[in-house]
Amino acid sequence: MDFASIRIITDDVDRLAGFYEAVTGIPAVRPAPVFAEFRTGGAALAIGSTATVAMLGDHAPRPGANDSVLIEFLVDDVDAEFERLRPVLSDVVLPPTTMPWGNRSVLFRDPDGNVVNLFSRPSR
Repeated sequence: MDFASIRIITDDVDRLAGFYEAVTGIPAVRPAPVFAEFRTGGAALAIGSTATVAMLGDHAPRPGANDSVLIEFLVDDVDAEFERLRPVLSDVVLPPTTMPWGNRSVLFRDPDGNVVNLFSRPSR
């Protein structure tokens, strides 16, 4: 079994795809207007319209209802990424901080309220 992706369901694929293009520096792959995907070396972040899960009816994921998952990206320099992204961030949860276990992290919310963690591991 291979891990394929995490998919965020949203009411506005264009807005969220644009945000993650700014965060990752990677252009979204858009095979259809209702879907966007960002592939990195080890995983993919997918963004899907509510139309992509409509067949699930009342069991479909609800946009903006996530309160238990963090979307994490390993970066070389947390502080530099924070400065680069500062103009597009409207909800910083935790400014660049060294965590008790040694990682350096910055946490913020995407336009749908999902928490994003950019982190770097301690130097060895």
